[in-house]
Amino acid sequence: MNKDEASGNWKQFKGKFKEKWGKLTDDDLTVIEGKRDQLVGKIQERYGYAKDEAERELKDWESQNKDYRW
Repeated sequence: MNKDEASGNWKQFKGKFKEKWGKLTDDDLTVIEGKRDQLVGKIQERYGYAKDEAERELKDWESQNKDYRW
């Protein structure tokens, strides 16, 4: 996947992330810009989750949204 494809995917999935994790702001998602580890960190921060809980939620989301590729 090239940079343009990754950027397009990120824009497409920002809305899906906000459906799942509504406490994430547009600014959060702009800063994250497709970086998985930063997404886990923001989920932790906004929801007060432990790292393993945030990671588990993201893995569950990924298993339901197989079209998204990091």
